[in-house]
Amino acid sequence: MYINLSGLTILVTGASRGIGKAIATKLAEAGATIAIHYNKNAREAENLAHVLGNESKSYQADLSKKGEAGKLFDRVVLEMGSVDILINNAGIAKPAKINLAEEEWLKVWEEVIQVNLSSTAALCKKAIEFFLKKRMAGRIINITSKAAFMGDQAAYMSYAASKAGVVSLTKSIASAYGKDGIKAFSIAPGFVKTDMAKAFIDQYGEQHTNGDLSLERMTEPKDLAPLVTFIASGMADHSTGATFDINAGSYMH
Repeated sequence: MYINLSGLTILVTGASRGIGKAIATKLAEAGATIAIHYNKNAREAENLAHVLGNESKSYQADLSKKGEAGKLFDRVVLEMGSVDILINNAGIAKPAKINLAEEEWLKVWEEVIQVNLSSTAALCKKAIEFFLKKRMAGRIINITSKAAFMGDQAAYMSYAASKAGVVSLTKSIASAYGKDGIKAFSIAPGFVKTDMAKAFIDQYGEQHTNGDLSLERMTEPKDLAPLVTFIASGMADHSTGATFDINAGSYMH
């Protein structure tokens, strides 16, 4: 199936590597102009913008800091003129064992919630306001996790809680703004072969991450990109509010 996204500007957070890079690449192949968000990987983001073409650009923002998400959205609109689709992919998973001092444990909790949920919510708010102001049909695609439904290891409770919050946020947006033409979707991968997952795999072992797979291999970033591109095309609009599972059959609901 041929998908043409020419003329659309898409903001992808955490797009300099991993899942975000794969998504940005697939969307650009379909003709979209990509606003590539990154935090620290400036060279990778700038190189990707050059490779993608379509007047794609890179934008830095530290989403662990309050206010940065909104500033990022405003910069993209100012320089690119519009954001037609928002894809919230940026996320972190930091372990915090329960025997840590409360202050230290809460510090990790708050950072994970800030990046994964609060900054995602701030970007969604900005996007909704922009879509309403321009009277345009916009789409929001949020990358969550199967941990939102299954929970996670004790050290990663903050990650699971943040991703569960994103699922509820997405459903609320879809319900509240559907008649305004705004659609919102969640994509919930399981373990994906990325740098972020490597630390978890190193700690808990491949048996823990691969043992419950129904398929022959762990999900890779390239496995998510086609579905995101399909949703971005508008052909899945009547599934607004839904969560799409991509986890090699490790969790089915």
